[in-house]
Amino acid sequence: MTGGKRQWWTWLLAAAAVALAAWPLVEYWLTNPDDQRLVDLDVYRTGGEMIREGRPVYEFFTPAPQLLPFTYPPVAALLAVPLAMMSWTTAQWVWTIGVFAALAVTVWFSFKQARADKKPLLFALAMVCCTYLMPIRDQVRFGQVDILLVALCVADLLAVRPKWPRGFLIGLATAVKLTPGVFLIYLLVTRQWRTFWMACFVAALLTVLPFAVIPQDAAAFWFSALLDPERLGSNAATTNQSVRGMLIRLYLPDLLTSAIWVAVIAFIGWYGFRGAYRAYQAKDMVTAVALTGLMAVLLSPVAWIHHLAWVVVVLGAIVGDGRDRVRLWVAAGVWLYYVVPVPWWGVSLKALEIPAVSPVLGKIVQNGYGLGAIALVWLLAAWLPKRRGILAD
Repeated sequence: MTGGKRQWWTWLLAAAAVALAAWPLVEYWLTNPDDQRLVDLDVYRTGGEMIREGRPVYEFFTPAPQLLPFTYPPVAALLAVPLAMMSWTTAQWVWTIGVFAALAVTVWFSFKQARADKKPLLFALAMVCCTYLMPIRDQVRFGQVDILLVALCVADLLAVRPKWPRGFLIGLATAVKLTPGVFLIYLLVTRQWRTFWMACFVAALLTVLPFAVIPQDAAAFWFSALLDPERLGSNAATTNQSVRGMLIRLYLPDLLTSAIWVAVIAFIGWYGFRGAYRAYQAKDMVTAVALTGLMAVLLSPVAWIHHLAWVVVVLGAIVGDGRDRVRLWVAAGVWLYYVVPVPWWGVSLKALEIPAVSPVLGKIVQNGYGLGAIALVWLLAAWLPKRRGILAD
């Protein structure tokens, strides 16, 4: 009994430490000027309001200066209705707490090999470190949904004995935002047929359902809004760290850009899913999930910095059981790289206009997070298995 009580108090202290460490970040963004605060949450909530009022979901824009449209599938608008029923202040706090709850789920499963699920202080350390990754800071800043989708996919694939049909959460995540659909490819490649069919069934059901409830909005998304990539924002912006975003910033002819993009993502997809399959065969499920998550970023036409919330899972895969010092140092380097604002350093470097240096080096640094994600694919698919082999020998 004494040991159980001690464990309970230790977890309470760990939660308090995380809350204390995260508070400056939360306070900073939740006291930001109202028109700059959790702007993506405002989009979700306004989408729910449009449903309640019977107005077209894909025709509204949030107030100036943001002027953001609803870009998610129609089922996401249906799920946002409860947010629209809350006051704006309540919705901000509910969503922010949800972001950290989703991060906790992701850390719990991603660092399980290091026994973070059994060691409260280690769990707290991982939580605090991951909270200050730039992709996670942006979850709080914008009120983004990405870490929730990461948590759904991670829990679905890494829970030992899930209380739900495995594949259900992946299907839900895919229906809410299309990029988790890469996990359907992963399930196909690894021949997890039951999970694959469950995920497909749930995604299809939640895609068809809006046609019965809000048919005009469903048709507007699938036959119009989805086909307009600029609806998501400027694809050439620094925050788009997908392969396509990096190529667009080279300002080549559109046809050539598209051709190079297709060739590059075909190779990255082949290499990444092959690595995920091999990790699955080696029973390294965290690495398999991390690689597939990176595919969701790199293969997507648009991938904002906050989409790189998958770095949390990548760090868990690199750390492993925590006994390899080299892997710990590599994890520390990856963590630091995604804490500092590398792409914005590239923008500043380009602005210096140093002949023969600024244009080239600045462009490379500007694409730093996307290029880093490509390097992480190699790290997980090639370096990590060799590292395990060295230790085994």
